[in-house]
Amino acid sequence: MSGAVKAGVRLTTGLTGLKVNHNPKHTLGVLYGKLTRALNKLPQDSAYRKHTEAIIKQRSAIVAQGATIEEIEQKINCGVIEEIIIQAENELQLARNFNNWKPWEPLVEKPAPNQWTWPPTK
Repeated sequence: MSGAVKAGVRLTTGLTGLKVNHNPKHTLGVLYGKLTRALNKLPQDSAYRKHTEAIIKQRSAIVAQGATIEEIEQKINCGVIEEIIIQAENELQLARNFNNWKPWEPLVEKPAPNQWTWPPTK
């Protein structure tokens, strides 16, 4: 665990500008619930939905089973718990954007020849 600890309570994250979340398990539980609901609005065959649901399901289980914040941080292995919360918030925003963008729908206009090839051909 990063940051100063006193009597089992984290006083700092050890990262400039990142404040300690005093109830991170609850915060992550709420965010993962919202994220699951946002993903449920996407088509079931969407690659983004499938892969993100798998990650969220795994992380939700870790949070639910984690006895300590340190254990959760270690098992998720993506920084301190406050960073994991930021990641969940960002993923929630992306999932909501995907629902608005609808990238699974056909293009409005036909793409230019070789639009999706690399390196470009003439």
